[in-house]
Amino acid sequence: MSQLHKHFTSDQVKELLERYLRNEIERKHLQDILGIKERRFFALVRQYRENPHHFTIQYHRATPLRISKDLEQNILKELSIEKEIIQNKEIPLKSYNYSYIKDRLKGQYRQKVSLPTIIDRAKKHGFYLKKPKRTPHDREVLTRYVGELIQHDASYHLWAPASQEKWYLITSLDDHSRLLLYATLMKTETSWAHILALQTLILQYGLPYSYYVDSHRIFRFVRGRDSFWQKHHLLTDEATPQWKQVLQDCNVKVVYALSPQAKGKMERPYGWLQDRLVRTCVREDVTEINQAQRVLNHELYRYNHQQVHSTTQEIPYLRFQKALKENRSLFRAFQIKPPYQSTKDIFCLRMDRTIDSYRRISINNFVLKVNHATPGKTVNLRIYPSTIDVSEIRFWCEGKLIDTQRVKNSDLKGMHF
Repeated sequence: MSQLHKHFTSDQVKELLERYLRNEIERKHLQDILGIKERRFFALVRQYRENPHHFTIQYHRATPLRISKDLEQNILKELSIEKEIIQNKEIPLKSYNYSYIKDRLKGQYRQKVSLPTIIDRAKKHGFYLKKPKRTPHDREVLTRYVGELIQHDASYHLWAPASQEKWYLITSLDDHSRLLLYATLMKTETSWAHILALQTLILQYGLPYSYYVDSHRIFRFVRGRDSFWQKHHLLTDEATPQWKQVLQDCNVKVVYALSPQAKGKMERPYGWLQDRLVRTCVREDVTEINQAQRVLNHELYRYNHQQVHSTTQEIPYLRFQKALKENRSLFRAFQIKPPYQSTKDIFCLRMDRTIDSYRRISINNFVLKVNHATPGKTVNLRIYPSTIDVSEIRFWCEGKLIDTQRVKNSDLKGMHF
């Protein structure tokens, strides 16, 4: 029975408690009469014993505290910014995020306020949109081990509206723990950008069992889509993209999302991070990609180490560490595949060329003389962009490293770094 004061007077409860103390009535029977649990019962007994003359079960609701004028103004200020963001068709946000406002008031203004208070002000001042009806999602963790499936994706949006430039957000997420293992912003999306993501993740965590991606041309060659001169019928995997070649060298399986629905499931875990990235970039007037990356790093830490995930009901980092301690991991130690000698031989761009009679090769009309080469032999070039301007080319022939050269990226025309 809830709200004891609505069913009994204070004098009636006092009389019952007095009879209990005189051993005239059993505790369980009295609890049934009052409709309360054991903890509440003993709290009443203690209260009566301490002050029997002033014992009462009535209570007075305190007058709600009014929030300060400064807090009120800051709430409305943040809500106004939210409205501007939603109305901008170039920004991929269509609803208010009151939880974000609450966190921002706490972090930026050092002001604490409850979520219902923010929602109340939003409704009163026209900063409220009804949520569209959505079909129940079927988000669930399909893996038992960390490293069993890495969800990898890139999203192209106007992350920082003040920059007036769209960037790519490349992310890699462990399916089991929902830990974001990699997240970076890039101005252009290239095979090398995704290979760099592989290198960063694998060198830090080890080799996962599989990667889950969509059928973007960087991840998968589809005949009829990627070759304009061959359209007779659809064939896949007849040519292997650079990104997939790296995973083949690492003996890591690639799984493709073959439908928009499957791809949607893959992208949902990134929604929280993307949402907060845009809102913070707007408020901090971010114009440069390096500034946006700092915002991303901050939100990434919050997501991984502080936020309870809605699907797992656990903080991703703690869930990841728990799996490691329980030996529930499919990550393997990274080892360079023989005969290769360096990570630059694995995480790189590749191409084959035939040595001419002058011991030279050509890359889009850029001629290179290869030392220790044999005319007529095929060499495999492993190209590693060491800096923005320079790449290291490692020449392999019949399982042997025969030469290493450094070349300006501007000379390697047609290659996108």
